Amino acid sequence: MTTEGNDNQNTPGEANGNGNGNANGNGNADGNGNGNEAVPAAAPAGEDGPGAPAPSRTTPPAPGGIAPRRSWIRRVLGHRTAVAATAAGLVGVLLGAGTVAWRTGTLPLATSDPCWDSLSKGSVSALFGDRRLKAEEQELRRDPRVASLSYGQCRITSYEGERARRQAIVKVHQLDGLYGKDGHTWPAEFLSSRMVALGDLPGMVSASRAWLALPQSCVGRPGRMGGATVVDVALGEHDFDSQFDFDRRDRAAMARVIVDATNGVMRDLGCTGTYAAPGKLPDLPTWGDLRPDSFCGVKGLELPARYRKWLETSRVGGDGGAARTCDAGQDYRSRVRMSTVVDPTVTGIYSLQLRSGGASVDGTRGHGVISPNRAVYRVECQTGEVVMTVETADRTDGADFVKDLLPGYVKAETERIGCGSVDVELPTP
Repeated sequence: MTTEGNDNQNTPGEANGNGNGNANGNGNADGNGNGNEAVPAAAPAGEDGPGAPAPSRTTPPAPGGIAPRRSWIRRVLGHRTAVAATAAGLVGVLLGAGTVAWRTGTLPLATSDPCWDSLSKGSVSALFGDRRLKAEEQELRRDPRVASLSYGQCRITSYEGERARRQAIVKVHQLDGLYGKDGHTWPAEFLSSRMVALGDLPGMVSASRAWLALPQSCVGRPGRMGGATVVDVALGEHDFDSQFDFDRRDRAAMARVIVDATNGVMRDLGCTGTYAAPGKLPDLPTWGDLRPDSFCGVKGLELPARYRKWLETSRVGGDGGAARTCDAGQDYRSRVRMSTVVDPTVTGIYSLQLRSGGASVDGTRGHGVISPNRAVYRVECQTGEVVMTVETADRTDGADFVKDLLPGYVKAETERIGCGSVDVELPTP
C-alpha cells in the first residue's frame, strides 16, 4: 500500500537522492548533529511514542457519533498533492484484497503509522524531520508455496517539494545460509566496522544501517543451514563511508526506528513481548593509526612487515555484539576486512561458502575454506559456533592478504574470545 504525509521542516544530515524512489540513491550529505550519544527517550504514554499501543487494524464505528482517529490514507487524502499517488496504490490493494486481507477477513484499511503500524511519529521525525513522507509496505507473510525467506518490506521516502531527500527500507526476512544469498552483501552492510552493539539486544546499529533479530519464541529456531529472522533498516548507500557531525544523531534515530519496527513486526505476527530501547550506545567507531604489534586491536596479532606500507590505518566496530569487524587500509579506505561472528544464529549465513567456497583449510579444531579474496573458518566454542572471515576489498600487486593473515587471525581471535588457541594449516599449492 502507498501512503503519504506532508510537512516542511528540513532534516539535518540527509543524503541528496535522485528522486526516483530507488533504494540506492547517491548524493551529498550535509547537516549538524547534536553530539548526543544516548538514544532519544521514548515519548510518554499517549503521545505516539514507541511504547504506545497499536491501533486496531479495523476500527469500529465510535459510539455517540464521535469520529475515531482517521486512518493514514484518510488523513492523506486531505492533501491534494497525495490524492493521485494514493488512489493508484489503493486500487492495487483493493484488487488484491483476497490475499491482502487474508488474516482479518476484511477489506484492507490503512494503518495510522507506517511500516505495519510500528513507527511512531517520534521515530519517523527523528530520522526524517518533518518533511512530506511517502510510505509503501507489503503485508507481512511468507509464501507457503515456495521456499521463501522474506516476510515483506516497507519503504519510506521523504521529499522536499518533488525532490526525494531520504529513503529508508525496512525488511523482514530470515538470513539465508543454504543458497548463499546473504553470505556476502548482508555482512558487508550489516556487520561492517561502522556497526556497534545495540545494547543488550540481539542486533547492531550504525548511522545508516540497523538490524535486530526476532526472538525464536516468535518465529521458531532456524534450520541447520539457516539463520536468524531479522528486521533490518537501510538508509541510503552503505558504501558512502565518510564521517559526519550528524552521525551520532542519525545512529540514535536508527536505534529508535529498529526497535520500534521490530516490536511492530512481532505484534503483527501475533507474538507477545517487546524489546526495550537500548541505553547509551558505544562510541562511534573511527579510523586511526594502525598498531602493527596488535593488529586491529587484537593482542598477539602482528601485522607482517611487508604489509605495513599498504595497511596504515584501521577501524574496529562491534565489540560486545554479534560480530567484531576490523577494516584496515590507507587514507581511510579499506583494503582488508576481518570479522569474528560470535552469534550462532548469524553464522549460518556462511554455510554455503564453508561447503563450496574454496580450497579446504584444516586446523587443530574447526574447518574452513580459502579463496584468493576471502577465507572463512568455523570453530565450535563454549558459546556455540563462531565464524572468522578474512577478505580483501581489492587486489594489491605483490600482496596475498587473505592467505598471509588467516592463520594468525584465527589463532589470536580464538584466544581472545576464550575459545582456546586454534592452529590453522593452509592447503599446499
